[in-house]
This record gives sequence, structure tokens and C-alpha cells, in this order.
Amino acid sequence: MEILQNVNPQAIVALHIIFVITWFAALFYMPRLMIYYAEANAKGFEEQAMEQLATMQKRLWNVIAKPSMILALLFGVWMWYLRFDFALPTWLMVKLGFVVLLLFYHHITQLWHKKQLLGLLNISSQQLRYWNELATIVLIAVVFLVELKDAVSWVYGVLGILGVAICLSVAVKQYKKYRNRS
Repeated sequence: MEILQNVNPQAIVALHIIFVITWFAALFYMPRLMIYYAEANAKGFEEQAMEQLATMQKRLWNVIAKPSMILALLFGVWMWYLRFDFALPTWLMVKLGFVVLLLFYHHITQLWHKKQLLGLLNISSQQLRYWNELATIVLIAVVFLVELKDAVSWVYGVLGILGVAICLSVAVKQYKKYRNRS
């Protein structure tokens, strides 16, 4: 355990942040690729285009999403060990709740990805658009929690997250209307 403590804590924080960013990038892009796949499939795109989208999804998931998730969690636990000696401040408990939610999101996205490639996913591109916004809401919540760290600010943060969620929902609906007119 001594080797874990003799590392520069800022380096661990930096690595945690880097892999959180790459994990979120994959979580943002994967549903987008699934939307493109669903729409291309509905329009009867040729097999080669569908295979290209499937290859992009597989590479994104296996080369970026999964390794980034594992490394973000690994460096997160290491950082927790160095900074908090496994004590749990309230804000960190709430953050960990959002991390569990993000792991659930990751898992469901992976299941849907596999089902889609087998032709078994019965979710519309519109529903995938809503799904795509959930990771954004979790990201906003976690960033505010990490930066504000106090209960009163956290209450305002939750209200802000709800406001962002409503705005994203309205934006998705407006985009659908715009696309239907085009």
C-alpha cells in the first residue's frame, strides 16, 4: 500500500479527470451512433454503410468506453484513498450515487448496442435522443457536486439540473419538429 501513497496526488486527480472525460465522450457519442444506425436502417441504407456504423460503434465501445470507465473508476478510488482515507463526506456519497447511475447508464447503453447490432432493439431514434441527454445531466450534477461540496449549494444544483433537463427535453422536441419540416 505504500506505493499507492507515494504518488503525487495531483497526478492521480489529473488521470482521473482525463479518463472521466474520455468515458463521457464515449457515452455521448455512442447513443449518437446508435441514432444514426437506427435512422440509416429505417431508410434502408446499403449493407456496407450499416457495417461501417456497426464497426464504429464496436471500436468506440471496446477501445474507448470500456477502458476509460475502468481507468476512471480505478483512479477515482485511488484518489479517494489518498484524499479521504475512505471517509465519506456527504457530497462524495451523493457523487458516488451519480457514479452508480452512470454505471447503470453505461450498462444499458451496452445492452442496447448489442441488441441493435442483432436487429433486436425496439427503440426509436427519438427515444435514443432522450437517452443521450441523460449522461449530460449526470455530468452537470457531478461537476457541481465536486466544485460546490456543500448542502445548500447542492440543493440549488439539483434545481439547476432539473432546469437543464427540462431545457434539453424541449430542445430535443424542437429539433424533431425542425427535422420533420426539412
